[in-house]
Amino acid sequence: MGKRTTTNIILQIALLLIALAWLFPLLWGIVNSFRDYTYTVEHGYFSLGGFTLDNWADAWVQGGFSSSLVNSAIITVIAVVATLALSTCMAFVLARFSFRFTLAMLAFFVSANLLPPQALLVPIFRMFGAIPLPGFLSDSGSLLNTHAAVILINVAFQTGFCTFVLTNYMKAIPAAIYESAEVDGASVWRQFWQMTVPLCRTPLAALATLQTAWIYNEFFWATQLMQSGDRFPVTSSLNNLKGAFFIDYNLLSAGSLIAAIPILLLFFVLQRHFVSGLTMGATKG
Repeated sequence: MGKRTTTNIILQIALLLIALAWLFPLLWGIVNSFRDYTYTVEHGYFSLGGFTLDNWADAWVQGGFSSSLVNSAIITVIAVVATLALSTCMAFVLARFSFRFTLAMLAFFVSANLLPPQALLVPIFRMFGAIPLPGFLSDSGSLLNTHAAVILINVAFQTGFCTFVLTNYMKAIPAAIYESAEVDGASVWRQFWQMTVPLCRTPLAALATLQTAWIYNEFFWATQLMQSGDRFPVTSSLNNLKGAFFIDYNLLSAGSLIAAIPILLLFFVLQRHFVSGLTMGATKG
């Protein structure tokens, strides 16, 4: 008993130290977001004092968060709805019908997630730049610097993962349900809309929550495809807080926290769905 108690104490201390090490950058960013940059330059970041609320007000104005948060909401909602709609349809076909290339098609959908985005940047950037759009839809006259560019790229990359998850879930639905529906004269559309979709509410809710977090926080494509104009999502607007010759990390910390607050609130409200998404498929039944 004594050895077991000692082991548990050591384990708890080790886990506490790991948790503190993981939380330290976040806690340090919160502290520095309330500190004056001039004071930290003179006294160092490990000093105490120089607390102010100006960083938050300046970050809100300089980062243009009043409009970028709305832009992120538009991009996230449309991309999540489109991703789930497409992946649900494809997963139903792959799970419900058996044909020669089922496995190959599923592998094709998932393979997009295996490609590094940096390898696709140049061809996608040129392709989007060559697609003309009228001036009221685009500041550049092309698909670049538009909400549609970020939405399309997120849907393309996320649909494969959602299709893979939903296909495995739909395959677990008993075939007898569909056989009974066919006997009653239910069409394929009714089997999909009135039977399969209601039975997939749990994975759809989990995927919607996870996709909202991933698409809202997406930085690489949002930064590369949105480089000017007033359609910046919140991740791209963080670049407005960087100076030409130096970076005010206190100001940047405040801006990063402003950008993180909506998704943190979403996490606490929908925490159950986050956990369901992380553990989906870990247990049977």
